[in-house]
Amino acid sequence: MKTLKALSALLAYPTGELQQAIPDIRDLIAREGVLDAPARAALAPLLGRLEGTDIYEAQESYILLFDRSRSLSLHLFEHVHGESRDRGQAMVDLLQVYEEAGFTIAANELPDFVPLFLEYCATRPSAEACALLSQPAHIFISLGERLGKRGSDYAPVFSILAALASEKPQPEAFEAIVPDGEEDPQDLEALDAIWEEEEVLFGPGAANEECGVDSLAAKLRQARRPAPGLETPATPGPRTEIVHRPRDPSIGPAAR
Repeated sequence: MKTLKALSALLAYPTGELQQAIPDIRDLIAREGVLDAPARAALAPLLGRLEGTDIYEAQESYILLFDRSRSLSLHLFEHVHGESRDRGQAMVDLLQVYEEAGFTIAANELPDFVPLFLEYCATRPSAEACALLSQPAHIFISLGERLGKRGSDYAPVFSILAALASEKPQPEAFEAIVPDGEEDPQDLEALDAIWEEEEVLFGPGAANEECGVDSLAAKLRQARRPAPGLETPATPGPRTEIVHRPRDPSIGPAAR
């Protein structure tokens, strides 16, 4: 599903290459026909801004929104509330899912970075991709609502991702989401205090474990298993490198 790759690009750090690719992204989305007219219209403001805004302004806006607001983090596991000490292992498990599928992540990003996850989904058959989107659908919905409250034109991307999921999240799934702190990205002292709080961890023993990281990684692994009666290929398929351009350090702090 190439539309997922296009949405992945829109959620990546803005670059000159992305600006130049906006017309192609717009055409691809329309041509593939996965999104209906209202969804394409909802994306129009973001496409227009990324295409026409000064690149440095677009980058600064991206950093203020996603990198200085913990509740808007583009790392899926950041939003799942739990107290387990196994978050690191869950990251390793998710990375292994990608590698078993033939991916080598050539970037300084964690495996739960949303654009990376979407690129992986984009390589799967449509039905499987939509099933994969179901696992973090509650996170996508929460992010869409939070961005909408802030008037961000990124909000429709997450609403679209949630709509593409083959299953809608159960109400209890949202209980696992870390509450929205509505941080002010300009208040650096307050942001420092938030990031110094106890780290949110994941894995066995986490509250609402079925909504956590281990569930996502386990279901991704399950999706890669052959159906009963089918043999597992003796040799892995070709490997694909997913490359995300590092953020320009001159624009501001971007790393967690």
